[in-house]
Amino acid sequence: MSEDLVWSFDLAVIEWLIVIFMLVVLGSLGAYLTRRKLAAVKDAIRQPLKPADDSSHWHTLKNTQVFALLDAGEDGLTQDKVNLRVGEYGPNRLPEANTRSPLVRFFIQFHNLLIYVLLVASGVTAMLGHWVDAGVILAVVVVNAVIGFVQEGKAENALRAIRRMLSPHAVVIRNAQRFTIPAEELVPGDVVLLQSGDKIPADLRLFHIRNLQIQESILTGESVAVNKDVEPVKADTALGDRRCMAYSGTLVTYGQGSGVVVATGASTEIGRISTMLAQVNTLTTPLLRQMGQFARWLTAAIIAIAVATCVFGIMFRDYPAAEMFLAAVGLAVAAIPEGLPAIMTITLAIGVQRMARRHAIIRRLPAVETLGSVTVICSDKTGTLTCNEMTIQSVATATGLFAVSGTGYDPHGGFLLGDSDIVLQDYPVLLELTRASLLCNDAVLDERDGEWLLQGDPTEGALLTLGIKAGFDLPAEQKAWPRSDVIPFESENRFMATLHHDHNGHGIVYIKGAPERLLEMCTLQRSRDDDIPIESEYWRQQTDVMARRGLRVLAIALQPAGDDQRELMSADFESGLTLLGIVGMIDPPREDAIQAVRRCQSAGIAVKMITGDHAVTAAAIGAQMRIGDGENIRTGQDIDSLDEEALRTVVTEVDIFARSSPEHKLRLVKAMQAYGQVVAMSGVGVFVAPALKSADVGTAMGQNGTEVAKEAAEMVLANDNFASIAHAVEEGRTVYDNLKKAILFILPTNGGEALTIIAAILLGRMLPITPVQILWVNMITAVTLALALAFEPAEHNIMQRPPRDSREPLLTGMFIWRIAFVSLILVTGTFGLFLWEREHGAGIELARTVAVNTLVMFEIFYLFNSRYIKASVFNLNGLLGNRYALIAVAVLILFQGSFTYLGPMQALFGTVGIDFVTWVRIILVASSVLFLVELEKAVIRRRERITGM
Repeated sequence: MSEDLVWSFDLAVIEWLIVIFMLVVLGSLGAYLTRRKLAAVKDAIRQPLKPADDSSHWHTLKNTQVFALLDAGEDGLTQDKVNLRVGEYGPNRLPEANTRSPLVRFFIQFHNLLIYVLLVASGVTAMLGHWVDAGVILAVVVVNAVIGFVQEGKAENALRAIRRMLSPHAVVIRNAQRFTIPAEELVPGDVVLLQSGDKIPADLRLFHIRNLQIQESILTGESVAVNKDVEPVKADTALGDRRCMAYSGTLVTYGQGSGVVVATGASTEIGRISTMLAQVNTLTTPLLRQMGQFARWLTAAIIAIAVATCVFGIMFRDYPAAEMFLAAVGLAVAAIPEGLPAIMTITLAIGVQRMARRHAIIRRLPAVETLGSVTVICSDKTGTLTCNEMTIQSVATATGLFAVSGTGYDPHGGFLLGDSDIVLQDYPVLLELTRASLLCNDAVLDERDGEWLLQGDPTEGALLTLGIKAGFDLPAEQKAWPRSDVIPFESENRFMATLHHDHNGHGIVYIKGAPERLLEMCTLQRSRDDDIPIESEYWRQQTDVMARRGLRVLAIALQPAGDDQRELMSADFESGLTLLGIVGMIDPPREDAIQAVRRCQSAGIAVKMITGDHAVTAAAIGAQMRIGDGENIRTGQDIDSLDEEALRTVVTEVDIFARSSPEHKLRLVKAMQAYGQVVAMSGVGVFVAPALKSADVGTAMGQNGTEVAKEAAEMVLANDNFASIAHAVEEGRTVYDNLKKAILFILPTNGGEALTIIAAILLGRMLPITPVQILWVNMITAVTLALALAFEPAEHNIMQRPPRDSREPLLTGMFIWRIAFVSLILVTGTFGLFLWEREHGAGIELARTVAVNTLVMFEIFYLFNSRYIKASVFNLNGLLGNRYALIAVAVLILFQGSFTYLGPMQALFGTVGIDFVTWVRIILVASSVLFLVELEKAVIRRRERITGM
């Protein structure tokens, strides 16, 4: 065996290898046992709290039945009963999750096959004496572990966020006396008093209310506060329609009420979501699955080749076994792509930065790439697809049906009759209606930095915006027609009335309310010239037309008042009112979201709407956004009636799901995943958190989203806009493209180096490249040329392609062919020039210097091939379109110049200076890869055109 092939190893090296192997085995065993122990502990402690009564549907029972079942009354519990129930039900808080210690969480990050390979590579490199290279490899491993350590624990953070949502205090009645107590001391049977601004401390069955309105968007997704009632409802009533219930974590926005506690802690609706969230397993991303498969394939291939080379050298070249074992270790070092994990991490991090500039904040690094394989986007409606601002779109008067332009609370807009703009002064009834919508109103609109912000009820915000669009100035109108009295909206009356007087002795009452209620109260309708008897059928038709469009309908009327009338009584409005008209409002879709949906659909991504809102409203929004056909809609009740197999069929056929609960959303996501889909799920409230965590890419809203949703999600949209999801998908596809380009660039280099060593052993020749030169090439090209590919911009057709198959291996047949093809080109040129130099009398140092520089120049030319996987690089953008690639080439040339000509580098790497003619020969040989690979691409493109692939 040549003395150049005998490296400076001894038995101590073998001993070190055995020690490293034992440490890896022990570390793997320790991590495995730790995970098993933690799983057992979690299973042991995960016992749900006992509910007040599992068999009772509290919303279906009358108040007397509820009190009887709970052995309670309106005067509250006695202290003895409270003490007994504290022991029976426990405190009113969510159970703490048992979490892993930070040390265990950190060390489990190393439990990965590719990490083991890299640790061995680092150890072997250190034993070769190359401490800097070993430190770089080890640093890559540690950085990856730190990233995983920081990002892990998402479920625990989400559970903590849920706990923070619970009310800290509650006002209760006990022993017929009022007390303020910590909310965690509540027990089933306690009577809780509610008023505006309170956060509901537990699940309550309401038994007394006065104008009570509760914002339940965190549980249902509805943007409008719900008017509460005390009457029972049917057992199968959706959560958002249970008007007699108040749920823990929701907010009282108006009125007062009293309720009896029926569920506490984990038994509440928000507690059930917390339990679901704890039981949902985070999915492995496609990239992590592929990298795991790739690591296994690469490890097996490296070991097989090293063993085969070792056996061949011993049996056919009579090399000593110890020397061939160490030669095989060197071959493994040459074949390991040390820079690949660093390039993968950097590429993902660059994708994170790009997405952040487009309002998508990534919380978990691999999610960047997962976005590129998304096949279905499931979106909540309110605030994501829509503006989360109620907008009046239609106004019907006795003289016609008018359309209203503009979106949200921005008062820019106008009125249309048919397709033509109108002058509002020509339509006095419409003008009077808009004044009424302005004055019979308690909302306030403020403009801040060009954005209109609402203080008050969303419905009143829409009416206020309507009045401003009509040209009215709110302060001026309030001054001209000051309010004398008001009857606030009450669920019993279903209307609001305000009394106004001008400064000339004229008085008027404006009334707004539910159309069916006001039609009962009106005997007249205002026409262009006079008040005429009301045509009830006409108004019912107009109401039905608006309702079928998904609009929330409100009627507006008036009644003249005398100058001496200063008080309002509900009995005064039972009849005799004059109807001005009805208005239809909706939370409209975002215009850019409409375009984004179409863009996703053109990219082969299905878009589905899963909302807690009513089916009619969801259908109307879906029709405007071209989601679904507007008819094929399923509700939560429909989902409940389906088994898992039937649900998997339904999710492929239906695009809109309404009145969906947290369980429904989670089942839908899992059904799509079981069908092989890669699912991105977006949402705002607590109710969507389990589905966000279960989805491949959970997406929360940054502005209006709850902390629970943000903690459960992989991505947060800073602008709450669906369009940002489409941008993120584009960036995700770009990131995956760039990862594939980096792999196609790095692996042929390692393949060429490994084949060079194999060829030398097979032919019994000196090694063209020494181990230290191999490490130089691996590291210097990884941090320059390969890194430049991480900055590649998106290819022009990236959003016209169908989503990639997430089950597709990282190395496809075409990739393996390209790697083998380029590796052969590199080893032929590198080894060929090495032999040519030796045949022409060059010394071993000169021949190796030529070989190393040939290999590096091959990589420089191949970098431009790698900018496009299949497309031709022979265009201006292909050669000059990535300035980072040009900078990397310039930097690498400087490095290679120092590697070749500087004295210290020559002493370290065993190189010598080479002349101009030799450089010309190197460049001519190395440039062949550029033309050969482009020829191969042309053949592939032609074959795909012929076969239609």
